[in-house]
Amino acid sequence: MQQVDVVIIGAGAAGLFCAAQAAKRGRTVVVLDHAKRIGGKILMSGGGRCNFTNMYVEPANFLSDNPHFCKSALSRYSQWDFIGLVSEYGIAYHEKTLGQLFCDDSAKQIVNLLLGECDKTGAKVLSSCTITEIEKQSSGFVLQSSLGAFECESLVVATGGLSMPKLGASPFGYKIAEQFGLRVKPTRAGLVPFTLHDHDKNVLADLSGISLEASAEANNTVFNENILFTHRGLSGPAVLQISSFWHPGQDVCFNLYPSGDLHQELLQAQIQSPDAQLSTALSKFYPKRFVQTAIGYFALDNKPLRQYQGKQLQQIAEVFTQWRLKPNGTEGYRTAEVTLGGVDTDQLSSKTMMAKDVEGLYFIGEVVDVTGWLGGYNFQWAWSSGWVAGQEV
Repeated sequence: MQQVDVVIIGAGAAGLFCAAQAAKRGRTVVVLDHAKRIGGKILMSGGGRCNFTNMYVEPANFLSDNPHFCKSALSRYSQWDFIGLVSEYGIAYHEKTLGQLFCDDSAKQIVNLLLGECDKTGAKVLSSCTITEIEKQSSGFVLQSSLGAFECESLVVATGGLSMPKLGASPFGYKIAEQFGLRVKPTRAGLVPFTLHDHDKNVLADLSGISLEASAEANNTVFNENILFTHRGLSGPAVLQISSFWHPGQDVCFNLYPSGDLHQELLQAQIQSPDAQLSTALSKFYPKRFVQTAIGYFALDNKPLRQYQGKQLQQIAEVFTQWRLKPNGTEGYRTAEVTLGGVDTDQLSSKTMMAKDVEGLYFIGEVVDVTGWLGGYNFQWAWSSGWVAGQEV
């Protein structure tokens, strides 16, 4: 049996970062992961460039049944701390939009940074390891695994959520929580594309590949970014963001002209080009292929602008700026970037990430009921929660 101070289950962002922090304090640490390849989700994140944090991280950018839980960790290890570490490693990065920071080169640089930190501090990382049993001892834990038995004082669960099963995602972390009597909040896919009902999909699938600036609103929350039409439904940043706030059966309200007043634009066009068709006027604001499809989809008369009277142009503008769509559902965990829900934060210490009623058992990262917006926030939660636990284990 191998005896160590700390066993961490899961060699993702949170697990590897926690391992390095704990080992820095002189703790003997081993990280066990069931995948062959370490950091698979990191490597494919951000289109292979890893959106590793965001310059504007605030607790308000996270969803949780307890919105205050994330405050302590985020303030004790902030985005600026991780940006400093990235700079120490000489990794060039850039801001894409809205404070989102990406590697100039490759997500592999972030994995190498994490493994480099583990190497430097002596934390061992073992892959292709299946854990078959976890048992609580009077002081610590014993784990049975395909690589033998491990005994430890502190056990850290950093197994992530259910999103992207093809990268090895599983409910293992939730099962460990339940084994030790911790509640798990219901889980669902977050930051995920919408699928559409047949009557919408049959028409809108023709728009596949078209991107529009838009705002998306659900449950009193609004995101103003792009939406992307796909052959399966709707995607793009605004859709991914609002998907975390939307619940099945609800409408999403899209404003497809969020940066101006479409009614005024159409009135202006009516004065300047009264003989122009409605489709011609709309093509100044939208791609032609979108306009052609939208006129049929919204059942609009396409006639010269001079023929519209009274409130007709206003009503047409509202069709585009108050488009209420009821998604059929989402693409689910297969393409979701994160999992909403998870280990109930009421049962964890926000200062240490340890289970209040199970001495030595810690939960960090996505397995916990803390979910960030799109844009580097979930990585920052991994760094912050991993750092906090790393000071304690």
